[in-house]
Amino acid sequence: MATTITVVEDITQVSVSAVNPTASFIASGLGFTPHNTITGTNVQDALEQLADQYFRSNDVPNPSTTNLAEGDFFYDLNDNQLKVYRETSNNVFQFVPLAQATDNMDTVDAGSF
Repeated sequence: MATTITVVEDITQVSVSAVNPTASFIASGLGFTPHNTITGTNVQDALEQLADQYFRSNDVPNPSTTNLAEGDFFYDLNDNQLKVYRETSNNVFQFVPLAQATDNMDTVDAGSF
């Protein structure tokens, strides 16, 4: 059985083809070609890496996980803020608000950089 997954840059498209269309697959068994920041070599690892880059929550002020990396995004459901994880001083990283949703309008505060 042949399985093919194609990732086309800047297009959200995943194509899977198999000789037996009723076959089931386990994501960790499907090969994936690393792309950009995704270094996983199978679909399961690639999906987990994607999930570790984006957070949303109303339970905690900011996500705390060992998988945080500079550039990760977090949407704070309590404050309706989009935040990015970045270095705020030498070797100090934290989530910093990028946008605040107010009423029916979103405001981007580029002055924080």
